[in-house]
Amino acid sequence: MISMNQLQGLVLLVAGGFLCASSLADAATNGAAFGAPTVSGAAAPLRVAAGRSRAYKPSADEPDLRSSSVLIVDETHSSVLYARRADVAMPIASITKLMTALVVLDAAQSLDEPIEITRDDTHTGKGAFSRLAVGTTLARGDLVHLALMSSENRAAHALGRHYAGGLAACVAAMNARARELGMTHTHFVDPAGLSSENVASPEDLSKLVMAVSQNPVIREYSTDRAYAVRAGRRMLDFRNTDSLVSNPAWNIIVQKTGYIEEAGKCLVMQAIIDGRSIVIVLLDSFGKYTRVADAKRIKKWMEWRLSAGLADAG
Repeated sequence: MISMNQLQGLVLLVAGGFLCASSLADAATNGAAFGAPTVSGAAAPLRVAAGRSRAYKPSADEPDLRSSSVLIVDETHSSVLYARRADVAMPIASITKLMTALVVLDAAQSLDEPIEITRDDTHTGKGAFSRLAVGTTLARGDLVHLALMSSENRAAHALGRHYAGGLAACVAAMNARARELGMTHTHFVDPAGLSSENVASPEDLSKLVMAVSQNPVIREYSTDRAYAVRAGRRMLDFRNTDSLVSNPAWNIIVQKTGYIEEAGKCLVMQAIIDGRSIVIVLLDSFGKYTRVADAKRIKKWMEWRLSAGLADAG
């Protein structure tokens, strides 16, 4: 099983023609800008990758992927199978909610405590859609469920607002947890991921995915296909934002989608592929279905490598 401390070194390895690594020089070539990595709540946000590189040409030994930044980690055999711009911090949108759920659950606040959605939880602009009307009261556990499964923005914000010490304390806890996990290119400013200043690298997000996969509540809620809650006199039905959880060909342990304009379509997951625990990070996928299509291409690529005898011996 791969450790958090091993991951950074693994991403920098180059082997067998199918494993590549991001570097400052590569990032400069792709138009990326770097700043000093920060994770403290008070520090200035990172400068992140600028623009989208669409000129990438895969080789025969690499998966043909359309996402701008990619990391594929074989956690079972402690190896990085493929990396593209894996150390570049980028906006991560609602992938943020994994960290929000982690610190809320770590705080051991009652999941049965009722929390009301207020105007403080509303946000205007693209990506701010919510089906939870102001005045809706749900249990904390329901809010965690909806934030992870359906990427409910008001649910995530209300969780942060009701964190011990309030919203600022929640964001500080998120940044502190990132430091503990070795997420050196990560910075959070809000619990919902609506700010483009919430940034992380694929390498950092793989560490987050491995951490949250140890939490049974996050595993269950993030992969649930559908969930209904009572809002006043009516029931609201929610579905998972990741269509792959309903695909019988997939065995997904934990997942999260994300989207804001600055981040593009994003997807992170841990799945069992060919009997191995695989972590997949896809950032800035261009187009509505590209992130899901890229995940399917990765699965096919891994199955092809196994059939061709190219899989790592482990």
